[in-house]
Amino acid sequence: MVLYGGAGHSYEIVKHLSKEGLLIGIDRDEEAILAAKEKLKDFENVIYYHGNHDDIKNILEELNIDKVDGILLDLGVSSYQLDERNRGFSYLGEADLDMRMDRNQDLDAKKIVNTYSEDELSRIFFEYGEEKFSKKIARKIVEERKKKEISTTKELVEIIENSLPGWSKNRDSHPAKRVFQAIRIEVNNEIKPLYDTVRNSIDCLRQGGRLCIITFHSLEDRAVKNAYIDAEGRCTCPPDLPYCICNYKSEGKIITKKPIYPTDEEQAENSRSKSAKLRIFEKK
Repeated sequence: MVLYGGAGHSYEIVKHLSKEGLLIGIDRDEEAILAAKEKLKDFENVIYYHGNHDDIKNILEELNIDKVDGILLDLGVSSYQLDERNRGFSYLGEADLDMRMDRNQDLDAKKIVNTYSEDELSRIFFEYGEEKFSKKIARKIVEERKKKEISTTKELVEIIENSLPGWSKNRDSHPAKRVFQAIRIEVNNEIKPLYDTVRNSIDCLRQGGRLCIITFHSLEDRAVKNAYIDAEGRCTCPPDLPYCICNYKSEGKIITKKPIYPTDEEQAENSRSKSAKLRIFEKK
């Protein structure tokens, strides 16, 4: 069994493993690994690995593991990271602009906000945050950073709010939510490698093994869905042919034709689960 994502679901999974079963916890965040070690201190059948799920094949090779029975990929930022205000993920309160899941990497939110061009900022706000006022916000950021470096989450939130038309500030979500999401995705390179990560994860499964992926926004979900469809394979022959001649190959089957959403009870218990979607693929 391979688990991505530190302490979040690790206890529920490891307690259901047999004594011979093995859980491998992979996380970019060293603090999350420490939290998982504390939570699972009574279990000996766990391996903790500080790394990126994009490197799943190399990680398993390093651990001398060929194939695994199951993989859970829990994408995005964790509640622990959001609640730790000094990490700079939250648009509430004040903290240094950081947003790095792996604090050993060089690129952080401050560098993006203060060095990316206006066009680059506008692009990531629109693509990763689906922010329709992306150009206005990017222009305002460039204007303000000429006066002084933008170094805190509070400063960035104020710039975003001052960039928006008055009527738009009454929308359902916080005015800075989309921009903060976009910057976080860019800092941690969460979307570009995801399709390949899904395909590589499927390749690491034993026959009958399952890949379960939890996404929290449409860009992640689209990448996962497309990777699953391509892995399942589909005949490309003209419909009037009596038999298949394209020789398409299938790596398995999609178990969830539609994503699984959290129940009303789950959403009531954890409001952050409202946007979660679970998709499952079974290896052939």
